Amino acid sequence: MAQGKFVAYYRVSTDRQGRSGLGLEAQQEAVRSYLDGGSWQLVEEVVEVESGKRNDRPKLAEALKLCRLHGATLIIAKLDRLARNVAFVSNLMESGVDFVAVDFPQANRLTVHILAAVAEHEAAMISQRTRAALAAAKARGKKLGGGRGNIAAVSGLGNRVSAVVRKQRAEKRAGDLMPVIQSIQAGGASLRQVAAELTQRGITAARGGRWSAVQVKRVLERKA
Repeated sequence: MAQGKFVAYYRVSTDRQGRSGLGLEAQQEAVRSYLDGGSWQLVEEVVEVESGKRNDRPKLAEALKLCRLHGATLIIAKLDRLARNVAFVSNLMESGVDFVAVDFPQANRLTVHILAAVAEHEAAMISQRTRAALAAAKARGKKLGGGRGNIAAVSGLGNRVSAVVRKQRAEKRAGDLMPVIQSIQAGGASLRQVAAELTQRGITAARGGRWSAVQVKRVLERKA
């Protein structure tokens, strides 16, 4: 059974389909059937009327932003067409948002495996370049460190990459939050009042749960 918050993303290919609802109703029915039962909340349903001549996906960006704001999972009805869409996949991967496809619920794990394979390939390429650089340094007579030092260096690189990814996600979410916080502050709200309003709107804090004035201040300082 479905648990937690969801943002539904539907895609129709032409303006005509968007106006008529062709394909849209079937996608909505699939999502609602999947969510039937359990403890869940459908935060928003976002419809993308997509032209084959355009590569931007403004409604997808909107849906991903809502997912980050509410700590929600993106839910789509069918993966087959979207999986072949480079814009969709790249935006989804960069967003850090979890997703589930109704017609292929295991796709989230499969995606992780695919990304792992890509990362493995990149690691192999880095390893090859590193070995080439070490060989060149050795040929120049430079003394090289032992195996443990190399292992420690690789471990340190992994930690730095992980930190960069976390920072990028935090920056992206702070960017999503700023317009919301600024709109609340426009009414003269204090940091504590902003925190209370964010919690009231169902927008979770960075680690889930309720907002505090300190957390609001950190978001403002991050984007200052």
